[in-house]
Amino acid sequence: MTLSEVTGDACRRYEAERGSAGGARRDLEDLRAAINHHEKEGLHHSIVRVSLPEKGLPRDRWLTRAEAAKLLWVCWRYRETQLRHRGPDRGRRLPTMRYPLRHLARFILIALYTGTRAGAISRASPNKGEGRSFVDLDRGIFYRLPDGDRPSKKRQPPAPIPNRLLAHMRRWRDRNIISDRFVEWNGKPVGSVKTALKTAVRLAKLPGRVTPHTFRHTAATWLMLNGVNVWRAAGFLGMSVETLDRVYGHHHPDFMSDAADAISRKPNKNQSLVVSLVGDGRQRKKAL
Repeated sequence: MTLSEVTGDACRRYEAERGSAGGARRDLEDLRAAINHHEKEGLHHSIVRVSLPEKGLPRDRWLTRAEAAKLLWVCWRYRETQLRHRGPDRGRRLPTMRYPLRHLARFILIALYTGTRAGAISRASPNKGEGRSFVDLDRGIFYRLPDGDRPSKKRQPPAPIPNRLLAHMRRWRDRNIISDRFVEWNGKPVGSVKTALKTAVRLAKLPGRVTPHTFRHTAATWLMLNGVNVWRAAGFLGMSVETLDRVYGHHHPDFMSDAADAISRKPNKNQSLVVSLVGDGRQRKKAL
């Protein structure tokens, strides 16, 4: 297609063919970014507008502490099974000493305790270097923005590491459970945990859709449930106060409590409300 063919009708047709409003919106956002870059480079001078589908509602799936504990237990205890072809156990599928989901347990712990995005966790390292999110285990600070990357709209400010998580991370390093990254499989960095998480959720029999981003939702929800100041929580998560208040604010114990209490209080005499009541054919006034 040429730029002149990018119209609202063409965008809506693409949405219908794609079959998913969310997926179509993401693709069309990429198209819009490409067109804007093309214009900034001086390669065209007309205005080309990309019509986007409406933004979907934010996901409200978060884990209770019982669900998180169950998922972690499955990840840490699950053992790989192999079919025996020889010996007395021939034809039987028996567990081995391989634990294929333990790297996911480390990912979940970091995600729940810090609310960090999946990409920064996958690049988290105890060693400072290009393209890594540095975890300073001596000072207990998680520098989430990878070294060499520029800050973007996805805020990734440094954050203190909770003491419980810091003890785990130091143990993983000291016992050589990890080498260069905190989320490793067979000594190599793991780029995505989606497949492993799908397996763990199935084994734990958790309801609903659980994705790597669910743990960030969970961390934000737990902070609100525990009554943490909204400004402090937003700074810790690397999230705007507006987003935190709009999506997670209703979990806070003080959510609109002043309004709920005020509406039930009886006003003083100077603030009496006067209403008109009609009865017996004449108008009467009564102060509430």
